[in-house]
Amino acid sequence: MTSTPSAAGTGNTWFYFTLITVFSWGVYGILLHKGQVLMGDPVNGRYKAFLFVGIAYFLTAVLAPLFLLMSKGAAFSGYTTPGWTWSLVAGIMGAIGAFGTLLAFGAKGTPAAVMSIVFAGAPVVNALVSLWLYRHEIDFGRVNPAFYLGIVMALAGGGLVMKFKPNPAPKKPGTAHAAPKSPAAAAPTRA
Repeated sequence: MTSTPSAAGTGNTWFYFTLITVFSWGVYGILLHKGQVLMGDPVNGRYKAFLFVGIAYFLTAVLAPLFLLMSKGAAFSGYTTPGWTWSLVAGIMGAIGAFGTLLAFGAKGTPAAVMSIVFAGAPVVNALVSLWLYRHEIDFGRVNPAFYLGIVMALAGGGLVMKFKPNPAPKKPGTAHAAPKSPAAAAPTRA
């Protein structure tokens, strides 16, 4: 596979940047679900949450790079058609993924189950699409069988996490909405 030189640094810098992504995408699903629920609108809450995801993307993916490009004196010309096309498709796929996540939550999927499937399945899709995109540069006869084992283990691991995730204890009948009694209400009344 070909790689593009990185201006970000050498050594393990890429790994630390990767950990930022692991953390932010790791909390993404649960925070998105919390936002959807706290909209207080069971019918349209997911669309309202998605609107704010879009605003967040605008702030972080439009304004921040614009500021960085301007501060570095980068030219606003020289955008190649393949470059902006693939980047646009990538952004669309990210937005579709966010929307699909919200729709899954709206269809009663829990963050633990939905995100387990997403984070187990996404690396497999990434590996398969990468193989297809770079198929002319790969010697498939030299692919280590552990690669294929890893794909199977990723899928199995996501399935196991989803199936055996801890669930909240079931609520006892009659205690779901019982309000605590005040001391005055608990005291016997005298006639």
